[in-house]
Amino acid sequence: MNAIPWHKTVIEQFSLQVSTGLQGHAYLVGMHQGYGGLELSLTLAQIALCNQPTQSGPCDRCKACQLFLAGNHPDFYQVEADGNQIKVDQIRDLCQRLTSTAQQGGKRVAVIKNCERLNVAAANALLKTLEEPGKETLLLLQTDTPSRLMATISSRCQRLHFTLPMANDVQKWILEHVELKNDVTWCLPVMGGPIELLAALQSDRYTQLIQFRKDWIQSLSSGHLCANLTNIDQKQVSDALRVLYLVLRQKLIKQKSADALINVKITTFAAKVMATYHELNMMPSINFMAIFQSFILEYQSLTTS
Repeated sequence: MNAIPWHKTVIEQFSLQVSTGLQGHAYLVGMHQGYGGLELSLTLAQIALCNQPTQSGPCDRCKACQLFLAGNHPDFYQVEADGNQIKVDQIRDLCQRLTSTAQQGGKRVAVIKNCERLNVAAANALLKTLEEPGKETLLLLQTDTPSRLMATISSRCQRLHFTLPMANDVQKWILEHVELKNDVTWCLPVMGGPIELLAALQSDRYTQLIQFRKDWIQSLSSGHLCANLTNIDQKQVSDALRVLYLVLRQKLIKQKSADALINVKITTFAAKVMATYHELNMMPSINFMAIFQSFILEYQSLTTS
């Protein structure tokens, strides 16, 4: 986990806080999982539990580290969405566990994955713990989209500052793992980050993204939903929507000199596509074909009116 280069500065910051006793009780890790947001959160959790943390992270040798790396540390807890939401019973159970005595005599640490998925009741239950944290308690809230987290939650968490890698740095990092003939960073916004992009390149997912791009360009041009887009499964809907967003953004870049009003309309439309993507992530099932078709019709009305 420590090998991800853009994590290094954050890990060093946190390690310094732990060693100087300046560590807070709650941190918002606003880093997408595509950039290793969960991996970073887990590393920070291990540092907090480590008996001999170093300047560059956990020691990986002490009993606490060995328990953590084996997935057996009794004072570490991880919460993630049950379905599409993190529910109130999950948070109540976590808060109850955090009040118990640490079995290893140190800190009790919890990582909440994708905390933007907290429903209202769960967020309110967590808020009480954030306002009155127990002694030697640490909460690490990882989120792909910090802007979607309730302000009352984010305002009670400290932030660790980090700089995400530039596209050329991502390309260089990926080249350390796979051979490439072309620049693949065009789809970073779809993947969320280089880690997911690397995984996509090592499977058939990247090829599917290329096909989505071709299908959307054809569909927007013809005004009819391409047959390939009607045959995708529910798990591919998110990728298809994010590729549509990138296609629309690329159109705006290419036609800067076009009618300003149309460009404004396409910009608004692209934002709607991304908002739909976020909304659908919280829904168990959708009629995506109807949504796709409505987008094609809306795009046609925007560009022909």
